[in-house]
Amino acid sequence: MSDALTESRVRDALSRVEDPEIGRPITELDMVESVSIDGDSVSVGVYLTIAGCPMRDQIEKNVRAVVQDLEGVGSVNVRMHTMSSEQRRALSLKLRGEQSSPVIPFADPNSRTRVFAVASGKGGVGKSSMTVNLAASLASQGLTVGILDADIYGHSIPALMGSAHIPPTVVDDMIMPPISHGVRHISVGQFVEGNAPVVWRGPMLTRAIHQFLTDVYWGDLDVLFMDLPPGTGDVAITVAQLVPSAELIVVTTPQAAAAEVAERAGTIAQQTGQKIAGVVENMAGMVLDDGTVLNIFGEGGGHTVADRLTALTDSDVALLGSVPLDAQLRESGDTGTPVVLSHPDSPSARSIADVAATLKVRRDSLAGKSLGLGVTH
Repeated sequence: MSDALTESRVRDALSRVEDPEIGRPITELDMVESVSIDGDSVSVGVYLTIAGCPMRDQIEKNVRAVVQDLEGVGSVNVRMHTMSSEQRRALSLKLRGEQSSPVIPFADPNSRTRVFAVASGKGGVGKSSMTVNLAASLASQGLTVGILDADIYGHSIPALMGSAHIPPTVVDDMIMPPISHGVRHISVGQFVEGNAPVVWRGPMLTRAIHQFLTDVYWGDLDVLFMDLPPGTGDVAITVAQLVPSAELIVVTTPQAAAAEVAERAGTIAQQTGQKIAGVVENMAGMVLDDGTVLNIFGEGGGHTVADRLTALTDSDVALLGSVPLDAQLRESGDTGTPVVLSHPDSPSARSIADVAATLKVRRDSLAGKSLGLGVTH
């Protein structure tokens, strides 16, 4: 005997539908306006956060699918409504809680989010490609991951993530960033028309980074990657001040000239007091079909940078990995799907996955440290 078709069963099914921008069930977010049943016909009303919500079609499709899967359901009607200003304010409070002033959650000493600031001395070394692929690799392993595109002038994260056409949603002054490939990400590129340049001075850059850290709904992240602009300018200093716990990942190529410039990007840690998570060498030797290796950009740049930073900072700076030059890495970036997902067995994807696995393990042991559980003898 089949279970009776009830409102409770329908709502249980709807709990499997998540808001694509928030990543939480629509039932938990009070987005289910109504459920009515007439024989084998089910009608569901759903609240959208704003009129013209870019995720409208996806939400409607997912709601229809989970209800249609219920035994005994014939037809499904989904009606879309728009939240009132009071409902949006309530949603904002549910997600962020009461805040008297903007707060950077990652600056809290008790934050469990690891923040990696991906830096390079010069442009064109694949810093952003490394950022999106490391993020996608960790997300595919079940971690909750975000990317903040701090490269204001040279923003490229939306294109590399395949989300250039998806604008963020603003709910009561809270910015809901798109989620692609399981990674929540924000970029100034999502707010400009087409390929328009961003012409800002230093204070505007600082304000943009601060707003991305405070006004964006990040949720409970395990890891946040911040894609820095090349060099050691305003943004690098701002990030160090706003998120002092951020660890630097320095990206270089094997070329000696690139390694020398990358070293400067890493030595900023001496002035800011930041840790250096390690060095990633990109565009290393390409393995040809006959097995020979073609070192287009030379050899040894990654090791050189790691060794020099170890000496300069008096700390152990490791070469996290060497990623070979690989056409599939570039092609996947052009299509908006990270190579670790589109071609996981490619040479570059395997190397990046190894780097991600290294980053996933905290270098600081918890052995001997108090966990604050309040247990008494």
